Amino acid sequence: MTTTPTHPPIELVCLDMAGTTVDDGDAVMASFRVAATAAGLAGAALDDAMAYAATTMGASKIEVFRAILGDDDAAARANAAFEDAYADVVAAGGVRPVEGAVELFDRCRRDGIRTCLTTGFAPATRDAIVDRLGWGDLVDLVLSPADAGRGRPFPDMILTAVLRLGATSVASVAVAGDTTNDLLAGTRAGASIVAGVLTGAHTAEQLATAPHTHLLASVAELGPLLSR
Repeated sequence: MTTTPTHPPIELVCLDMAGTTVDDGDAVMASFRVAATAAGLAGAALDDAMAYAATTMGASKIEVFRAILGDDDAAARANAAFEDAYADVVAAGGVRPVEGAVELFDRCRRDGIRTCLTTGFAPATRDAIVDRLGWGDLVDLVLSPADAGRGRPFPDMILTAVLRLGATSVASVAVAGDTTNDLLAGTRAGASIVAGVLTGAHTAEQLATAPHTHLLASVAELGPLLSR
């Protein structure tokens, strides 16, 4: 039986990195702890900072530090410490593809669908991950908040991808991520598919509190949705 598509043909897929396409063994939170400790937080203050970081996963990292520390200079130093700690993880081979991610990239390429990786990491960290995994030729674009204006939950990175990759409309976009901020950004951008995946920071219960079209075990389940 033929199924009538419920959205325009998908032309662009925007995928989060850590927790969605990249398995880093929870290195984001470990790096946050290193940075928060270096910023002088300890005891209850450190616990509160870690809880806030977990809740706001997917957001621009420096914005999270600004909210925690309340000072631009302190936030910049903490963000640099975070990036250094995470870079050590990448250099040591502590990142790998989430199962099914590379196959999704290949499927999109075969089907003429453009792909963009989005992240709250600074460009240098983002690029180190892409280089380490050898993904430079597998995706069409990679974006950080610095490239678009604002990070998640704002839609700026997704809308920047629409413009740079020439998608016909926001309705031709699919978005997938492992945090509520990913889902908020996708919804605010007007994407037709906004999928939460359960391979990263937030649970199904947490993801269900944000607007979405699908909850998936992983990005491996996204491919069949793109042709409907």
